[in-house]
Amino acid sequence: MNKIELQQKIQEKEHQIEKLKDAAEISPVCAELYNKAILEKAILKDELKKLSEPAVSKIADKLRAVMPFGEKRICDYFKG
Repeated sequence: MNKIELQQKIQEKEHQIEKLKDAAEISPVCAELYNKAILEKAILKDELKKLSEPAVSKIADKLRAVMPFGEKRICDYFKG
């Protein structure tokens, strides 16, 4: 996917979230759909961020993964 398609999908997810927001409190099915839409939006935003990153940052991240520096934090285990 390219940047424009990702932005359009993020807007669609935001629209879905707005529609499901009120119904999520009433129905467990709507609450599940609401949570799923939020997760999908977060995944799409992460993909968009990766597309927007310069190539140097991508290479630096790969090097950091191979040669970790400093102490590990809890949040480091949830990356990637």
